[in-house]
Amino acid sequence: MTLDNILKEVKLAEKIVILTHEHPDGDAIGSSLAMYHALKAFGKNPDVVIPVHSKVFNCLPGVEDIKTESNIENYDLAISLDCATIKMLNGFVNYFENAKVKVCIDHHSTNTMFGDYNYVNPAAPACAQILLVILEYFGIEMTKEIGTCILAGIITDTGGFKYQGVTAETFEFVAWLLNKGVNVSSIYRQVLEVKTKPNFELHRIANNRVEFFEDGKIAYTYITAEDEAKVGAESGDHEGIVDIGRCVEGVEVSIFIRQTEKGCKISLRSNDYVNVADACAIFGGGGHCRAAGATIQGTIEQAKEKVLSEVIRLL
Repeated sequence: MTLDNILKEVKLAEKIVILTHEHPDGDAIGSSLAMYHALKAFGKNPDVVIPVHSKVFNCLPGVEDIKTESNIENYDLAISLDCATIKMLNGFVNYFENAKVKVCIDHHSTNTMFGDYNYVNPAAPACAQILLVILEYFGIEMTKEIGTCILAGIITDTGGFKYQGVTAETFEFVAWLLNKGVNVSSIYRQVLEVKTKPNFELHRIANNRVEFFEDGKIAYTYITAEDEAKVGAESGDHEGIVDIGRCVEGVEVSIFIRQTEKGCKISLRSNDYVNVADACAIFGGGGHCRAAGATIQGTIEQAKEKVLSEVIRLL
């Protein structure tokens, strides 16, 4: 059984590194820190290596222990969280590839099973929720610190419990946290509602650029690298922009394109029936049925044309 193997490797390992995808969202940060606290409780001293993250998540316990890099080249065990493909580990893929044992824990249906041991559950609304099963199996007590980090991951990846896939177990866990004295409403506000000033400004710019296609079934907007520089944007300050169009009546698919040094990052969201992961897979990306992304080389206009064509085909 996969969990038996993972537990065995955790017990054997002395040097452990926890990794997640580039431009980490709340589920990536929350899952990583929850695993960090869990392994600490297990008597281990793991490294969490995340080069940059949004300061919105500075409220989470253990965030001060995150490392931007490590001087250890060969770990005994590398654990990837909330990452569908190995290339999404970006510049720190070497920590994963050089580890003696590699573990992948994820909830994306497009996961490529790139670990020696893979525990992937696409039915889970967030990677953080998968950790509830893993921690119980490991016999690790659910503390406020672990619970807070898991909750942050669930809240952000479910859009505040409103996306498809939320389970009864999700709300049972929230109720348990409330009984433990965790301020759920405070965490909800901090990780989902609070915006940095640059994030607010980027929302305003993107909102003014929204276009509609196919009788209002598709909404599209974008921001440029110049926009981000102008408002002093940092990592994560683009979060939530893709939902601007999704919330408009009659829209099935919302498209958001962000210009970066590595190409045009596309984010897609759908409401009822379009599988946007299929659209992103065409461009080497992936994700979930209702939320997915990819990177396209070229100008914003070129990326827009390619993505629109694919989304229209799926309508």
